[in-house]
Amino acid sequence: MDLDALRFGNFSKLGEAITDWEQMTKHLADLKEDAERNLKAKAHKANWAGDNATVTREFVDKTAGEFTDAHTQADSITKILKDTRGELISYRTQLTDAIERGVKKNLTVMDTGNGTFTVTMNIHPDRAAKGTHVPEHTQQDVNNFRDEIQQILTKATASDSSAAEVLKLLVDQAKHGFSDASYKDRDSAAEAVKAAKDMADIMRKDGRKLTSTELNQLNENLAKYGNDPLFAERLTTDVGAKKTLEFYAGVADPYQGYSRDPKMWEQAKQLQKHLGIMLGTATLSDSDAMAGWERKIIQLGPDRLGIDDANDPSGFAVMSNLMRFGDYDDQFLKDYGEKLIAFDKERNVKDMSPWINNWNQGDLNFWDKNDRGRDPMNGFLQALGHNPDAATQFFAQPEGTGAGVNKDSELNDHLKYLAKDRIWLPDPTLDGKRDFIAGHDALGHALEAATTGYAYDAAPMSGKDPMVPGSADHRTAATADVMEQVAYLYGSEDGPKLLHDQSELSDSLGKMGAAYIDDIDYSLSGIGDHAKDDSNFPAKYPDRADFGNQGAINFLSVLGQNETSHGIVTSAQHLYTLSMLDANPPTNDQNIDHARDALSAEAEARGILDNSRVQQAETTYGANAEEANKSLGRSTEWIKFGVGAVVGGGVACIPIPGAAGAGVAIAPIAAETAGEALSTFIGQQIDKGADSTEQDPREQAQVTSALFYDKGFETIGTSFETYFKAHPSAAEMADEQNWKEEIKAGYLGTGSHQNDYRGRPAYKED
Repeated sequence: MDLDALRFGNFSKLGEAITDWEQMTKHLADLKEDAERNLKAKAHKANWAGDNATVTREFVDKTAGEFTDAHTQADSITKILKDTRGELISYRTQLTDAIERGVKKNLTVMDTGNGTFTVTMNIHPDRAAKGTHVPEHTQQDVNNFRDEIQQILTKATASDSSAAEVLKLLVDQAKHGFSDASYKDRDSAAEAVKAAKDMADIMRKDGRKLTSTELNQLNENLAKYGNDPLFAERLTTDVGAKKTLEFYAGVADPYQGYSRDPKMWEQAKQLQKHLGIMLGTATLSDSDAMAGWERKIIQLGPDRLGIDDANDPSGFAVMSNLMRFGDYDDQFLKDYGEKLIAFDKERNVKDMSPWINNWNQGDLNFWDKNDRGRDPMNGFLQALGHNPDAATQFFAQPEGTGAGVNKDSELNDHLKYLAKDRIWLPDPTLDGKRDFIAGHDALGHALEAATTGYAYDAAPMSGKDPMVPGSADHRTAATADVMEQVAYLYGSEDGPKLLHDQSELSDSLGKMGAAYIDDIDYSLSGIGDHAKDDSNFPAKYPDRADFGNQGAINFLSVLGQNETSHGIVTSAQHLYTLSMLDANPPTNDQNIDHARDALSAEAEARGILDNSRVQQAETTYGANAEEANKSLGRSTEWIKFGVGAVVGGGVACIPIPGAAGAGVAIAPIAAETAGEALSTFIGQQIDKGADSTEQDPREQAQVTSALFYDKGFETIGTSFETYFKAHPSAAEMADEQNWKEEIKAGYLGTGSHQNDYRGRPAYKED
């Protein structure tokens, strides 16, 4: 900054601009509130059908979101401008004061352009008039005066230039619309940008030669600023695509072949996570520089990096392990995945994996002992598991398909390839499970996100996951389209074999079934595919999933074969039924009719699940009745899944202990919160489960098929009694209408005696 520009600068125009921005921010705040309360709220309450229920509502949501982002961006710009103006005025005051002090010592300063200046004497002593006293000064005074002026100008220049830089970066975040990046002042934004420049210097170094101090410094800054848009974009683009990949491969390399310092190993592990999160944040920027970085990363994917580190990995191998963490741009993930799958398909040959083989020993994943990170498909699918919108898009039904899925041609090509055609191999570390296929687990996580709208390991009720704001039903017509494909695929004739061969995703399939238990009940409720009643099983989102009556039966019969998926879906089914009973107290004929249908649907669904579980235990263990009974004993403990369930926002969050994937199952309930029956069940089972285990531990481990069915009847019967306990007259009416016989027939008739031709048979080894 030139001396005269600061000394004589007129900041009134900047003040006027700030006033305008303040007014703009205030108006945008009003528009934001109006968009949330009126535009968005009314759109969600409207009873739209067809495209209006999906396309129009989605457009309204995005429009309302733009008002929010516009307000955030305007507020940040206002604060940065205001902060900068205040700083510049302060520096001008300091400059004026310094010049006045200089005059008292006969010193003055002159602007010489381009940020330079000279210090001179006001009047040379030889030219002073007779009798004139010229203030004395020393050379040190001159030096001090010069240094003070320079220091002020340096600070003013930094304030001015950094403000310009962060404002440009802020605006560049969104090419169309507005950015949601928020800053309280210029300093906070400038500090983030400076930290990015400093960390870029570290990342340009050879990753193998990084000191523990440097690695710690990098991790601290990535952890602090990883979700800061300006930091993320500046660091990512400054380092560049190829160098980023080379750097991480270099840090990971010392882990290969020999023992490393445990502290350094832990630092490298944290780097994988923090760097992945930061890169995800960077991809959310729409700047030209980031668009170029993304294109380069995808271009580098198939090729070896040409380095000595980590067995010279491909770009896919490195980037896929970094993207296991973070919120990534949907389009970037789609483009990346398209190229990865195309490359992978061409090399999908038995015993010739391009990833997991004897000559590739480059471990790049520090976070899973069952997954060394050599197969890049695993990391990519984990990325989809943390990015629900991207996952839903990636597995979308082909265009032109109608309601439901009835044939393979209606399946997404990516889903068909990954679930049916791809050759998956285990890739454990020395401490991992030898036969565990991490790719199946990752596929399950990606499909969970695609169908539920939640990150697979989200803890929605805790509020700790920044990607899951609050607790609600996140299903949409698009997620339902993916779920229809999953139910068709795993409910098909190949379904039992698929589930057996891909047992690592049994918990994910259970969670998906739980998330759509209301739609499954709806599909079971009619006579075949006719006479289904929306009022009995109301849709909670537009264009609900349509599985078809037989499709729902087939899917449930496959889920029931596995202990884990059986337990999760059974728990969700029972919670949903209890919520239906709470929502329809026996105070009028319509409510009673709804309750009857809810109990009948649970009886039928539970019958299919339980009979499938019995048949699979008998088929798996054959003459070994004791092992079969133990398997059934474990399946009676599904009730424990509900012990820690938390209800709110129209969903129940069911903890899944011992499942391969972390997190909870999200199951819909009929009301926004838990009613008496649901609350009583959740609360009482904590004590009952503990007491039962203490009194008869053998019973928990060994259950015959007859006792297994008795336990199924027990929970349904308890629901029946709970519903009518305060309404004896309604109970009498139910007796007259033979509710009990109807429920028994639903559970036993559909389950035990008809499953051979109404569902899929138990899986049997060839």
